[in-house]
Amino acid sequence: MITAIVFVKAEVNRIPEVAEAIASLEGVSEVYSVTGKIDLIALVRVRQHEDIAAVVADRLNKVEGVLETETHIAFRAYSQHDLDSAFALGLD
Repeated sequence: MITAIVFVKAEVNRIPEVAEAIASLEGVSEVYSVTGKIDLIALVRVRQHEDIAAVVADRLNKVEGVLETETHIAFRAYSQHDLDSAFALGLD
């Protein structure tokens, strides 16, 4: 499974509608409204790299109200358990 994290800038007055439209797209597993320079973060989970283009370029970027996107491909995942273990090293 390939995960892409997509930062989305959206029309401010349409953020809820844009988020719902993105969340309904096949391949999008989650959408978060966030603070900062971007408005939404979408998690895209697909089987092949080519599928990222289909989701992001062909569908997500065409959602009305999306102004700009920035896509990051995840190459390694760390579970919460792994992170807890890493930070606990040397604390005994």
